[in-house]
Amino acid sequence: MSKLSYQQRTHSLLQLGTALKNITEKQAFSSCKNSVVLQQLIQNAVSFNPWFTSDNVIFALQSIGNSLTSENMQRWLQPYSFDDDKSPKTIGVIMAGNIPLVGFHDMLCVLLSGNRLLAKTASGDAHLTPTIAQLMIEIDPRWAEHITFSESLMKDCDAYIATGSDNSAHYFKQYFGKYPNIIRHHRNAVAVLQGNETAQQISALGEDVFRYYGLGCRNVSKLFVPKGFNFSKLLQQWESWKYLNENLKYFHNYTYQKTLYLVNNEPHLDNGFLLVKKDTGLASPIAVLFYEEYETLESVQALLKKQQDRLQCIVSGEQPMPHSISFGKAQRPELWDYADNVDTMAFLQQL
Repeated sequence: MSKLSYQQRTHSLLQLGTALKNITEKQAFSSCKNSVVLQQLIQNAVSFNPWFTSDNVIFALQSIGNSLTSENMQRWLQPYSFDDDKSPKTIGVIMAGNIPLVGFHDMLCVLLSGNRLLAKTASGDAHLTPTIAQLMIEIDPRWAEHITFSESLMKDCDAYIATGSDNSAHYFKQYFGKYPNIIRHHRNAVAVLQGNETAQQISALGEDVFRYYGLGCRNVSKLFVPKGFNFSKLLQQWESWKYLNENLKYFHNYTYQKTLYLVNNEPHLDNGFLLVKKDTGLASPIAVLFYEEYETLESVQALLKKQQDRLQCIVSGEQPMPHSISFGKAQRPELWDYADNVDTMAFLQQL
């Protein structure tokens, strides 16, 4: 088996980053050996998954490209040690498909750690991640012996990483429990507002709420606001996202939830494409944003601490909540922002 050294692995991934961050809908990957073109794949993404618009696919590609820089890689990988003489393990990775390329980071960790990837993509994202893998192989053909995609549930791997719903996570734990594993279940993101946010911050929060139609576990599904919070400036600032209703699946969700609230006389706000409803839940339906009022920031901190196992990230502003990120960063995670706060790279290195 052809092995890549740690330096070779990082170098080829930096090349991938350079290609991805410059991609546009009409641009080819001219930096790759065979000038692989993703234009057709991007244009046809909606035929594979109606939620995968070209705008969102390009956003995902560029976000990965922008993260794969020399500075970011050095900061991320500095705490770990890599042994090129260590025998590679086969890691089974079951990827989610709720947003484009959501499984890329697991693939990145497995391959950078010097292991072999055996991946099963979700039906909703069965094309993008394998195409990125093909780009890696074009950059360095030796990757071909380290990357395999399977349509069936993988057996006899040395370890497993699986991401899915709460129900599927329960199944994964039963199936993979005897192997080293990382099993992820459903989580949500929340934002804590204080009422003094600037127009720029509110606009950035819209990116956290609406990017990928709110389908990601890092999308903000609930707001914590001070009592008497004025939602009008928030809803007005988000008018630029009204094009979401052009997606029939999103629009059908919006009209369905609106009908339910009207029939049941449930109080809510409506700006024509988003419903805002007071609710103690964390996971809001598509086209709905929950909110909850608070008396003090300390009370919110205490509540979120109790719910930390259900949270993927917290977004906040000038007086940041503990372990929070700034507005607009929810769908732009850094390489070291591990899902469910589980250090994937450390897990792989301990095998």
